[in-house]
Amino acid sequence: MKYFSRHIIMPIHLNSTQSLCCGQLLSWVNEEATIFASCQMRSQFHIAKVISEINFMAPAQTGDIIEFGFELVSLGQSSVTVRCKIRNKINHAPIAFIDKMVFVNVNENGLPIPHGMRANAA
Repeated sequence: MKYFSRHIIMPIHLNSTQSLCCGQLLSWVNEEATIFASCQMRSQFHIAKVISEINFMAPAQTGDIIEFGFELVSLGQSSVTVRCKIRNKINHAPIAFIDKMVFVNVNENGLPIPHGMRANAA
């Protein structure tokens, strides 16, 4: 697993229990996974098709730096499947894990097209 980006947890990111809000974390995961998938598919026009359950393992607190790791699980003709792990940058304690995220390369009509093709070329 390679770690590609980091975020620092600030008070604005917290929920009522003063830990990182799951919605904020999911927003970051979606953005980071989309970028990772784009690099794997050589495409800017893709959609999330499947995101398996997210396993929250430990809370993140104000001042923590978390990092997002992604690895390629499989590559289809028009899709890519990735795995994601979020951990504490300092002590490497796991924060959350997503086993399966599938992204599909699509054209302007939302139909799957092979990797590397531009949306308007299909």
